[in-house]
Amino acid sequence: MKGSDLFVKCLENEGVRYIFGVPGEEMEDILFSLEESSIQFIPTRHEQGAAFMADMWGRLSGQAGVCLSTLGPGATNMVTGVADANLDKSPLVAISAQAGLGRIHQESHQYLNLAALFRPITKWNSAVASAKVIPEVVRKAFKIAESEKPGATHIEFSEDIAAMEIDGGQPLRRIPVRRPGPDNQALEEAVLLLKRARYPLILAGNGAVRKSTFEQLRALAQHHNIPVVHTLMGQGALLDSDTRSLFTIGFGFRDIVMDAMDMADVVLAVGYDIAEYAPGVWNPHNDKKIIHVDFTPADVYTHYQPSVEIAADIAMTLRELNRKFKDSNYLCEGAWYKPVRDRIIKDIAGYELRDGQAFTVPGALNVLQSIMRGDDLLISDVGSHKIWIGRNFSACCANGCIIPNGLASMGFALPGAVAAALHSPQRRIIAAMGDGGFLMNSQELETARRLNLKFVTIIFNDNDYGLISWKQQMSRGRSTGTKITNPDFKAYAESFGIKGYCPRTLTELKAQLTHSIEAGELSVFEIPVDTGVNQELIKKLEEMKKD
Repeated sequence: MKGSDLFVKCLENEGVRYIFGVPGEEMEDILFSLEESSIQFIPTRHEQGAAFMADMWGRLSGQAGVCLSTLGPGATNMVTGVADANLDKSPLVAISAQAGLGRIHQESHQYLNLAALFRPITKWNSAVASAKVIPEVVRKAFKIAESEKPGATHIEFSEDIAAMEIDGGQPLRRIPVRRPGPDNQALEEAVLLLKRARYPLILAGNGAVRKSTFEQLRALAQHHNIPVVHTLMGQGALLDSDTRSLFTIGFGFRDIVMDAMDMADVVLAVGYDIAEYAPGVWNPHNDKKIIHVDFTPADVYTHYQPSVEIAADIAMTLRELNRKFKDSNYLCEGAWYKPVRDRIIKDIAGYELRDGQAFTVPGALNVLQSIMRGDDLLISDVGSHKIWIGRNFSACCANGCIIPNGLASMGFALPGAVAAALHSPQRRIIAAMGDGGFLMNSQELETARRLNLKFVTIIFNDNDYGLISWKQQMSRGRSTGTKITNPDFKAYAESFGIKGYCPRTLTELKAQLTHSIEAGELSVFEIPVDTGVNQELIKKLEEMKKD
């Protein structure tokens, strides 16, 4: 058999169902080997879209998503999506074809040192130097990508080795890795700190929604009346309908929830990544006692120096904390956090749209919130709408609202929805983005149409790179270099054979969104939005601070 046949057998052994990518001549042998396998190769319209699809597959499944590119520009196009997965702790294996070994020692057509290119943005990467090591390289790439904390790995695969005839060779066995349990002394110290706390608070990060960790977190919060604040990537660890939820933290301004963070004397940080939100913002005086619970030790950071550090399986750690608390009469002192929660809820409700008003992002989100339920999934892109989604939208379940926040790359949501619809065809999926982010990967609408997938794309259109404009307004009182123009998005969608909507009234917005989501359409909504609400929010929060 060929090296490519063995390579694909190893991918099958890893449980790979889909590979996303753009074909190229140097990957010809891989493509024909895939044709004879159980794996479906999905041609995408851009390698960045392919990488974002693999990224989303990893987030939802916990198993590495796989993207494939040819050499040179194909590989460089994949870089952003790979880096996004790595910073957002999403398991991903990127595979790039490479030139023949006979020409990589010199300057050559489309040749780049891809192992060097991907080294800074992956947990591990390697060039396959011999067909004999294919099983080891593939197994190692998946093991490292999927191990906590998960991330991206990369394999460079030369066309010579792909075409090489080899004898024998078998995939290596997948052996489950049992993560260590928590240290008992550290657990006792954590329990003691929590019992002594007047205002304990749980900070739920990215790791709090992986591997069913949230179930134990919810038990701890509910049994002992401890409030929970979520990072943008920890949303849904505790549902916002729970009276202990204080919604989300992680914005570039001081929001209502910071009042609770200021009061907290002990913070139980669960699966928290510093890349999500710098601790210097919520612990500026370095005066909070922090209990670090994560799969790995805490980073060294001036404003994040844990009093207790528990590096172990998160769910097991929380289960043991719950067990040690079981016979305790400990209950968090009153509902000290309730006034903060009440203010947050009142503020969100204040954006309810009325007939005749211009659409706003928070107002449209309130409409969307009234339609979504159960295990519905909202995928956010990056832009000013991301702030409102993080701040005002409540996930219907753990992993019910996915927001890229490590690299925070625009163009994520639409290809992400393609992968989500493949992974969970029974879920109702909404991809929300700005006009800027949409046109970065809008070509993947064709991929969705070709695959007959069902999800709703919402474009909040302000003809602007709105988040940058918002930040410039905050710092300079004006904006520059952000204005853009757009096509007719409804007509654009229809050119792909996809249903397009452009509601102009509140009645139309509610009726059309409800119909499209409940009918399971593949559709595109253009919602023109007034961005004045952005600066109004900042002014309102400034007034609150004075009070």
